[in-house]
Amino acid sequence: MTARRISAPLARDEVLALRAGDEVLLSGEVFTARDAAHQRLAALAAGELPFDISGAVIYYVGPTPAKPGSVIGSAGPTSSYRMDAYAPTLIDMGLAGMIGKGSRGDQVIDAMRRRGAVYFGAIGGAGALLARCVTASEVVAYGDLGAEAIRRLAVRDMPLTVIADCLGNDLYARGREDFLRFANG
Repeated sequence: MTARRISAPLARDEVLALRAGDEVLLSGEVFTARDAAHQRLAALAAGELPFDISGAVIYYVGPTPAKPGSVIGSAGPTSSYRMDAYAPTLIDMGLAGMIGKGSRGDQVIDAMRRRGAVYFGAIGGAGALLARCVTASEVVAYGDLGAEAIRRLAVRDMPLTVIADCLGNDLYARGREDFLRFANG
């Protein structure tokens, strides 16, 4: 299967066309945010956010410091479930995509279905390789959080897999169902 090239911020028709299991190469603008930043963002109104959330993609990552001559240090995904308490609020504000690793809770999948959002999986343990896709990085909010500050990243051809789509299809749930069907003969 050939990976589909997509750009962030995500257009609504682009999100609606993605399906669980699709491989994509993402280019464009991505924001980083982890637990502490999500808590702050979810407490704000949409107009008060430190970046335009409409069509935005958030990458659940706390990159390591950049080595001399590098744009960013290792930038591997963190476990997404830790943002589940905040994600529905941000999706309702206009967040179109999330990048992380691991499964999402029902409330996140429901918000994605209701508002038309997508969840991408990035390969855990490949932070140094994923960092090569980052061409620029700047802190845009909450610098006091260090590695968990919100950064604007410019990315080129970041390899991702659609884990959950806007129809509620979930690659992890489908995989479990397939395994159980096979195991139970």
